[in-house]
Amino acid sequence: MTSLTHDIQNALAQQAIELPSWAFGNSGTRFKVFATPGTPRDPFEKIADAAEVNRVTALAPSVALHIPWDKTPDYTVLRRHAEDLGVTLGTINSNTFQDDDYKFGALTHEDAAVRRKAIDHHLECIDIMDATGSRDLKIWLAEGSNYPGQADLRGRQDRLQESLQQIYARLTGEQRLVLEYKFFEPAFYHTDVPDWGTSYVQVSALGERAMVCLDTGHHAPGTNIEFIVMQLLRLGKLGSFDFNSRFYADDDLIVGAADPFQLFRILFEVIRGGGLNNPDVAFMLDQCHNVEKKIPGQIRSVLNVQEMTTRALLVDAEALRAAQLSGDVLAANAVMMDAFYTDVRPGLAEWRESRGLPADPMAAFAASGYQEKIEADRVGGVQAGWGA
Repeated sequence: MTSLTHDIQNALAQQAIELPSWAFGNSGTRFKVFATPGTPRDPFEKIADAAEVNRVTALAPSVALHIPWDKTPDYTVLRRHAEDLGVTLGTINSNTFQDDDYKFGALTHEDAAVRRKAIDHHLECIDIMDATGSRDLKIWLAEGSNYPGQADLRGRQDRLQESLQQIYARLTGEQRLVLEYKFFEPAFYHTDVPDWGTSYVQVSALGERAMVCLDTGHHAPGTNIEFIVMQLLRLGKLGSFDFNSRFYADDDLIVGAADPFQLFRILFEVIRGGGLNNPDVAFMLDQCHNVEKKIPGQIRSVLNVQEMTTRALLVDAEALRAAQLSGDVLAANAVMMDAFYTDVRPGLAEWRESRGLPADPMAAFAASGYQEKIEADRVGGVQAGWGA
């Protein structure tokens, strides 16, 4: 069994991965959203489920909210509810992709009234941050065009910057703006923030508290995501991760499901670039559990990140550098592969037990009876899901 060194244990003990509230709601394909027993009916129940993930893993101390899906009359009450359950409220995610007014754009729209509506929504999100104690406002824009000539590409970039400037000016204290990117969907000809470069250009013009959010599913097939991680860390502009996995496009599946080696490579560059346990680089999940149960899906996800972090920490940096300097290509690759193929699960189980945690969090949750309880208790009302 591979034993975990004191340094690795210390690094793992500090690791924190924020959970998305929407992962606990109903979701599905573009054709149907599936209902499941025990699904939360409000943000209070979502947070309770997220707290269960943290209880068995000690990896998920915060929960991201999505506005308006998680709207509530008093966010200080929601904040106290979270704290009573041992978690905090984290990133506030805006939504400008479900109103009819945003059919042809929101922050980029030609109509100043529509842009004003979208800006005001983000200002409302910052008001919520004030109440919840959240640091980050995350913006993902489903904006673009489907046909050549449909839109003024440059004009949209100019309007986007103007809109972001107004939102950024409202931030106070340590609050940050993180701008996500996605290379396509729902627009197919062009997307207004399609890649890390566009996001970087836009946030760099705002100021030091504007950062890039990297969603691991938001890249064209074959993209070297770890290179982007390296570059953004090098530039000091990697503000957060949205971890998920994809087979074709933005599948939003359990992180590491499609390509565990890619997750390992990404985390190696995070460590190499000083991003691990760096308060300026937030680890988050952005996933939808369509056919699997929600809570075990989130537990499996954070454990996958923890396992690949452990493997990445096992890379022999000195041996790797020596091989690189000597031009020994195969030796350098072998250093990486040796770490990747190391089975760290027994060592992690032993380490968890030493901290008073379940050796097997998945089994511990299954034996807890929590899933059966919420399925019995949460009868009636309207289940949360996309749009609620």
